[in-house]
Amino acid sequence: MNIASPNRRPDARLWWLAVGMALSLIAASATALWHLRRDALAAQTRELSLLSLALADEVERSLQGAEEGLLAIRGELADARLPASGADAQVALQTRVKLMPLVQTLWLLGDGGQLIAGSDTSPAPEPASFLPALSGLAIDDIAISRPFRVDALPEAGVALAIRFRAVPGIGDGWIIAALPATSLLGAFSAASPAADARMAVFRADGARLAGLIVASQVLDEATLAQRLAARTSMELHRFRDGSERLVGLHRLQRYGLSVVMTRDLDAVLHEWRGATRLTAAALGLALLVLFAAVRVVQRADRRRSEAQQALQAQQARAGKLESLGTLAGSVAHDFNNLLASIVGFGEMARDLAPASGNQARYLDRVLQAAERGKSLVERILSFSKGGAQNSDIFELGPVIEEVLDLLAGSLRPGLVLERALEAPGALLRGDSTQAYEAVLNLCTNALQAMPDGGMVSVHLRRLEIGEAQVLSHSQLAVGRYLELSVADQGRGITPAVMEHLFEPFFTTRSSESGTGLGLAVVHGVVAEFGGAIDVRSRPGKGARFSLYLPEYRMGAASDQPLTETAVASAASGAARSETTVLVVDDEPALVDLLTAMLRGLGYQAEGSSDPQAVLQALREQPERYAIVITDETMPGLSGTAMTEALRQFAPRLPVLLISGYGGPALAERALAAGVTRVLAKPIERAELVQALDELLS
Repeated sequence: MNIASPNRRPDARLWWLAVGMALSLIAASATALWHLRRDALAAQTRELSLLSLALADEVERSLQGAEEGLLAIRGELADARLPASGADAQVALQTRVKLMPLVQTLWLLGDGGQLIAGSDTSPAPEPASFLPALSGLAIDDIAISRPFRVDALPEAGVALAIRFRAVPGIGDGWIIAALPATSLLGAFSAASPAADARMAVFRADGARLAGLIVASQVLDEATLAQRLAARTSMELHRFRDGSERLVGLHRLQRYGLSVVMTRDLDAVLHEWRGATRLTAAALGLALLVLFAAVRVVQRADRRRSEAQQALQAQQARAGKLESLGTLAGSVAHDFNNLLASIVGFGEMARDLAPASGNQARYLDRVLQAAERGKSLVERILSFSKGGAQNSDIFELGPVIEEVLDLLAGSLRPGLVLERALEAPGALLRGDSTQAYEAVLNLCTNALQAMPDGGMVSVHLRRLEIGEAQVLSHSQLAVGRYLELSVADQGRGITPAVMEHLFEPFFTTRSSESGTGLGLAVVHGVVAEFGGAIDVRSRPGKGARFSLYLPEYRMGAASDQPLTETAVASAASGAARSETTVLVVDDEPALVDLLTAMLRGLGYQAEGSSDPQAVLQALREQPERYAIVITDETMPGLSGTAMTEALRQFAPRLPVLLISGYGGPALAERALAAGVTRVLAKPIERAELVQALDELLS
């Protein structure tokens, strides 16, 4: 929890920034679309207004023409130039109809509404259908009727009426002219801006005289009449059928008419809606990209943070293990010197003790305890990368097969070993015994982690690393590796245990189940090989240990192990009694031990604790000694440095290097310095005899 909490505030700030940018984009897009919609509506409203104005002017001119014809007829009646009744009046009215383009029928009505004369036999419209009412119509006003059916017309017509007074033989009355209702629409069909455009002509009381808009679709007649009387334009209106339409309105004050043009809002905004959908898609894509980018940045930042934390944890573990290794190596090295004295003097005491006495039995117990101590020290030195091990070239696959074959013969019921070795011929350089012990420890731990049974999977494959990586307990450099992984199906490893996993003497089992050095040895072995370790586990999900060991490629000048270097001895074939061996060690007790042991074996032996003095003596008399036995770690001058110096004047003098702290690194250094043979402390008499015989043969 403590590791993750510092990242929450940066993540929150990043998301708030992304949300702010998203809201800004949405607000900008919405504002632009709102302005675009407003401009589209304004432009279309202006267009409708102009078109309705033009059509209103055309309707007004048509009505004015009809009105002028009616006024002319009224003048003729007043001057008695037009017959007022009878057949002559009908003929005269027919003639006047032909002279008036829009008029289809003419009627003369008396003051009581009775028909006086007509251009044809069609019935005149009802006087009550006119507005203003005919009874109160002023001499200078004109009234318009509701639509009505006319026999002479195939469609509905509307009528215009004017008043006349005191005509001889008639008195007062009205002149009425019938027009086709469609004539009020003028050139709308030719000038219509779109298929969804509609036009209609309304009286002041809301009655529709012509057009495709029915009054009931908009409002009731009274309400429409009220609005038509109060306004000169209506921009946007919701109709009773649920549709929304733009409305352009112009009034003809003289005739009490309103010319209305409408367009469907959906049609007007069709292009705007397309732009809105495109903008919404682009905005959605932009927001998706934005939030995806934030997510990618967040994940990258989290991975970077996790990598930094993993690196810090790995460095802390590595530092702790290195400190423990240095401490363990130093303690083990000093303890090795003590064991060397115990083993050496113990063997000599055992030789002098009676074979059947208690003294020999007690000394055997001492030597057995020393052997166990030697084994323990070797394991500690393996962890601390200080074991004086061989450096050979060997194939890893057979080593793994040997371990698995050994374990397969003693598996408990319910346990299964799975192997997948996919790197035939893979070579390592180092100590094959160490590799064997590392594989054995890993597999043994995996089997012990599954008390109720399960499967242990052992995989080996070649792997090429192109970029440095941070693992759980190591850093993996670029190069070619052999990846050895051991996975189990056990209880897994808790984070608390993971922190101490490779520490020496740390164990989660009882004291009878192990020393806690198994994984510590694995860590030391991998470090000796120059490799890396990665551990992946979740409690209850098992664990997977992966070892990355640098694959060896044949062709180096030092391919032959140190133990196979051909050596020529200046004392070859000489008897032991004639062979002088020089012993060099900073521990006087070990000098005394080795010289006494050598003399007991029949050699002439001399010893010294001063490597500088020994080097000077060898420079003065290099032929005096047949073999030099030297320790590696000495104050002032190490054994390899002394060997490198004496090679300048004694190139063929055999040098036997004895050390309890070194490993393959020491072997490489010894080979470069010219050391003939390396032995590990504590040295046993049999090992010493064999080594001396090989060097002198």
